[in-house]
Amino acid sequence: MQSGKLDRYLGQEIQRRRAEKGWSQEYLAEITGLHRTYISQLERGLKSPSIRVLSHITGALGVTMSEFLKGVEEALSANE
Repeated sequence: MQSGKLDRYLGQEIQRRRAEKGWSQEYLAEITGLHRTYISQLERGLKSPSIRVLSHITGALGVTMSEFLKGVEEALSANE
């Protein structure tokens, strides 16, 4: 699997869960201590989050990392 594809699905899952909460990128950035442009780059699949960053984001979104990654895995499987 190409890493770019995985980064896109990770970003889409971040965006989906953020939007479900009605949060802006700015708000997610604020509560995670990350920069808004970095959140934007993650959501567009331009950057790959470290485990530490992913932990901050999933914690802020109120989901476990395994729950979050299950959504990513399902998207990958559906689009193979």
